[in-house]
Amino acid sequence: LAGLPKDRYYLYRSRWNTQENTLHILPHWNWKGREGEVTPVFVYTNHPSAELFVNGQSQGRRSKGKEGMERYRLMWNEVVYQPGELTVVAYDDKGQPVGTRTVKTAGPPTRLVLETDRRTIKADGKDIAFVTVSVVDKEGNPCADAAHQLAFEVTGAGAYRAACNGDATSVEQFHLPTMKLFSGKLVVLVQSAERAGDITLTVKGQGLKTAKLKLSAQ
Repeated sequence: LAGLPKDRYYLYRSRWNTQENTLHILPHWNWKGREGEVTPVFVYTNHPSAELFVNGQSQGRRSKGKEGMERYRLMWNEVVYQPGELTVVAYDDKGQPVGTRTVKTAGPPTRLVLETDRRTIKADGKDIAFVTVSVVDKEGNPCADAAHQLAFEVTGAGAYRAACNGDATSVEQFHLPTMKLFSGKLVVLVQSAERAGDITLTVKGQGLKTAKLKLSAQ
């Protein structure tokens, strides 16, 4: 229901969709309390090699192997956690850089970001917009460890239909207008009414700036 890509999604994409550039770093880089501890970093990519940097310092270049897990991922098993930035630079089979990805340590959660798959839906009482809700810090960095309980309200020519956070262990009910974030995200489903007009989705969470999204049913 949620449709939120998890880490394993990028592994599959890097193997099965080589026409698209895949460069995914895991884990996220918000580990308060782990400063100075070894925290392995993996990269899923369709490119043969990559170099990892922690706060600008190279952790070495890795290339895919022919056996075991090294066929599917690049691994830096001795990385020591320190807040800041993880940057990975991917290289093609000629050793030329072809892509860069950076993950940053986020500050305190500040506001909600709403992104919809469509701004306009059919006014048939059945059509649904899927709205991804994320939490970011004041600089706009995703807060991947945010777990706020959110509340949803839909007004106008539509109604709240369901929510899902992608957490397989959650027992929260989809149809109730509240749900906890999982890894800083969830998805809200907004359904049209059988009439044309504007629809407004409002999302609230304690300590977060309230977010609103306008849709249209036509």
